[in-house]
Amino acid sequence: MIRRSIEAPLRAALEDTPVVLLVGARQTGKSTLASTVVKGPEADYLTFDEPTLLAAARADPPRFISDLSGAAVLDEVQRVPEIFLPIKAAVDRDRTPGRFLLTGSANPLFVPEVADALAGRMEVLTLSPFSQAELEGRFGTLMTRTLFDSQRPRPPRRAKREELAARIVRGGFPEAVDREDDERRGRWFSSYLTTILERDVRAVADIARLEQLPSVLTAIALRSRGPSNKSALSQDLGIPVSSIDRYLALLERVFLVRRLPAWHNRLGPRLVKGPKLLLCDPGLLCHLMRWDVGRLSSDRDVFGLALESFVGMELAKAADVEGGSTRVMHYRTSKGAEIDFVLEAADGQVAAVEVKGASHVEASDIRHMSRLREALGPRFVRGVVLYAGEQVVSLGDGLEAWPLPVLWGDA
Repeated sequence: MIRRSIEAPLRAALEDTPVVLLVGARQTGKSTLASTVVKGPEADYLTFDEPTLLAAARADPPRFISDLSGAAVLDEVQRVPEIFLPIKAAVDRDRTPGRFLLTGSANPLFVPEVADALAGRMEVLTLSPFSQAELEGRFGTLMTRTLFDSQRPRPPRRAKREELAARIVRGGFPEAVDREDDERRGRWFSSYLTTILERDVRAVADIARLEQLPSVLTAIALRSRGPSNKSALSQDLGIPVSSIDRYLALLERVFLVRRLPAWHNRLGPRLVKGPKLLLCDPGLLCHLMRWDVGRLSSDRDVFGLALESFVGMELAKAADVEGGSTRVMHYRTSKGAEIDFVLEAADGQVAAVEVKGASHVEASDIRHMSRLREALGPRFVRGVVLYAGEQVVSLGDGLEAWPLPVLWGDA
């Protein structure tokens, strides 16, 4: 079994927090991880995907919770938001750490009553599809830590464009990773989207035009290199802006879309405040766009778009493991200057990342990071261009070029 980087933070949370909520897209391995960390004959493992348990919990939530003894894993809790108040009451009577491990494929915290019920009593962790480090067996490797480390990474082995393309197309969903045949992987992605839309989205919202959501996802993928523009999406799809707002909220709630906020600094120029939206998995992106390894290998523009999304999600996965101590954002000024990703640590230190699919780096690739370094002074720790070359190269004070395999610690 592939080990998950978030396992250690999850175990730590269960040691000192009465309720832990593990959320993430369906089929990312939440149930497997939960059953790994909560074991023993006294532990209850219950899933609300089972109709009888779902009916029992909905019929009498307080009794359902009071009948539990010992530690309990409650799977797919977003289907029964009514149980959160009884869980609160149970925890208020007995705050033993690790009493409840909840999992959800749709984020129940989007419901204000649910979020308020367990404030101060619950820790939330996010499990994404496999990171590249996890797939390589380096489950403790976090790119976010590497960026803020004062040491330069060792030069990794070079990854050719075909290998990078294969990693992007494969993605990180466990079922997709296990399928080496492209057609079989494509069929899994198709079934996965159908399940999400017909089951999870319909369960959390009354949407009459579910068939529009794949088109919305595709449009988001095409525009993922810049800040979101709901008016442009509305025009492209012929859907009212009010509907776009609702669709985006739903896609984020079921973890198909990841929102990266805009980085801002009071002393800097006027900045674009719109978030950057990424699909949760590059394999899903390629499936929607009908891109295979051959297309990514031969088309520079297509490869660049997919690669940027791939890197962004790798950074976001690492930040999730760190529990929010590092935020992944993007940077763009009103005059068009932009940096693909800006990471800010809890102490205010900043690192910047540019993504380039070419095997060489030019002066133009670092000019915006240079200006950010000058504006921030000592707060700016490092600016890195991740590229398809093979050398770790200095580009000036605090600016470097790193080969892409540094992402997964392939030194």
